[in-house]
Parts: sequence; C-alpha cells; structure tokens
Amino acid sequence: MAAPHAVVCTTLPVSPTSHRHKWPRTPSFPFSSSSPFLSAAAEDVAPSPTPPGELNLTSILETGGQYSSLLRLLETTKITTQLTEQLKNSYDGLTFFAPNDNAFTKLKTGTLNGLTDQQKIQLLLYHVLPRYYSVTTFQTASNPLPKQASGPGGMYSVNVTTSTTNHLVNMSTGVVDVPISSTLMAKFPLAVYSVDDVLLPVQLFGASRHKASAPAPAAAGQDGAGAATGKANARKKGVPKSDVAAEPKAAAEEAEDSKSAAAGRGRAGWWTAIVTAFAVVAVVNLLSA
Repeated sequence: MAAPHAVVCTTLPVSPTSHRHKWPRTPSFPFSSSSPFLSAAAEDVAPSPTPPGELNLTSILETGGQYSSLLRLLETTKITTQLTEQLKNSYDGLTFFAPNDNAFTKLKTGTLNGLTDQQKIQLLLYHVLPRYYSVTTFQTASNPLPKQASGPGGMYSVNVTTSTTNHLVNMSTGVVDVPISSTLMAKFPLAVYSVDDVLLPVQLFGASRHKASAPAPAAAGQDGAGAATGKANARKKGVPKSDVAAEPKAAAEEAEDSKSAAAGRGRAGWWTAIVTAFAVVAVVNLLSA
C-alpha cells in the first residue's frame, strides 16, 4: 500500500494594504455654495410671509418723533394690530402714509370728533395701500390705486402722479392733493412715508368740503322782494337820488295833470265871483233910477 501524499501549504507574501477595500472617491463639483447658479435658484423661490415681531409700525412712528396724534388714533381704533397680522401673512407687503402732527392741526376744529368709530377706521385704512410701493414703483403704477378702506360703493382709491427728475410723488384724493414729504422706512414688506396733510377720502368728506362754494342763484320772486326792500332801505338811509330807482313815468305825469286841473278850477272860480259882483251892482243902479 502506497504511503499517502503529504500536503504542503506554502504561505505567499501579502502586502500589508492589499486586503483593504478601496471605495470610489466622492466626485467634486466645479462650483461652491457661493456659486451664482445656487444664488439664482435661491432668488427664484417666493419670499415667505414676514416672521412675527420683525416689523412694528408703532416703533417706526415713535422713532420719527412727530406722530403723537396719529399714534393715539391708531391705538384708539386698534388698527395697528390688524396691520401687524396682515404683514405676518402677506406676500405683497403694505405701504402706509403717516400724517405728522402738523397735518392734524390743519384740519377744521371738530373734524375727527364728528366721525363715528367706523369712519375713523376707514380714514386710517385710507392711508394704507395693500401692497409694497417704493418711490420708483409709483412711477409705473396704474391709477387709480386701491386703498385698504372700503365702503358701500366699493374700494376707496387715490390717484398718484410722479416726477422722474426729483422722484416727487403726489397723491390726489379728490379733496386734497398731498405729496410725500419724507421716507420713514422702505424695505419690503413695509414702506412708511411721512405726509404733511391728512388724506381725506371723497366718500367721507365730499369733494366740496375744502372748496369755496358758489352762491346759490336767487329765485325770481326773491329778486323782486330784494329789490323792493333795497329801495325802501335806500330811502330810509338817505341814499343819494342817483342810487334810488326812479318813480314810474306814468305816476309823475298823473300828478302833474292833477296840479293843472286844480289850478284851472281855481281861476274859473275867481272869474265867476267877479261877474256876479258886476251883475249885482247893475241891478242896484237900475232900482235906484
């Protein structure tokens, strides 16, 4: 029986790193996080609503230092709360026109007190545009611009005119023309502009409220009565004859005729008396003879 073959194991030299698995390298891109491609993509994303507490209209007006009357009115009507909530959920932003204290002193006495609480709210909302407008944006805006205020006739509106040379923005309400005097804040989503007059809507104040009204024409009967009264007053006060209306011609002629008739009757009476006297003398002479 043959002897079994011996199995000989030979150990081959192995490189210390030959047993490690090599993972493929992560490909590198030719642009970084500051690449213009990423920036453009970020700009295409629609802006999200304003985070709570980021904007505060009251703080902006307090910093301005000359809006005490406006701040009191905003506090009374609670409009600030409404605008703040709107800014939190708005993608269009807001534009607010802030009348300074001097603007309120120009109003006639009792103007604000004569408004109801709801009318005061509409007056304040008339100072709000429901979207963000920069000064340059006004130059391409289409009139009329709708306001935040509304009434039975629909949305209130205002017409805006601009000047490209000095960036002047003027608003016409139908009652007053008011230019923007300065910018308190203009950063999306809120723009706040100072104005030197209160914006008065036609729906609350009427177009003739601040215009001189023409005198109403007098009726025909009133003209006659006024003329007669004027003549009587003129005679009482001794107004010169040239200022007093002349008497009718017919009345003057009638008076003249009456005088002439009276004079004629007087002359006829004298002649009758003389003739009678001569007749009596003649009769007496005849009887004496």
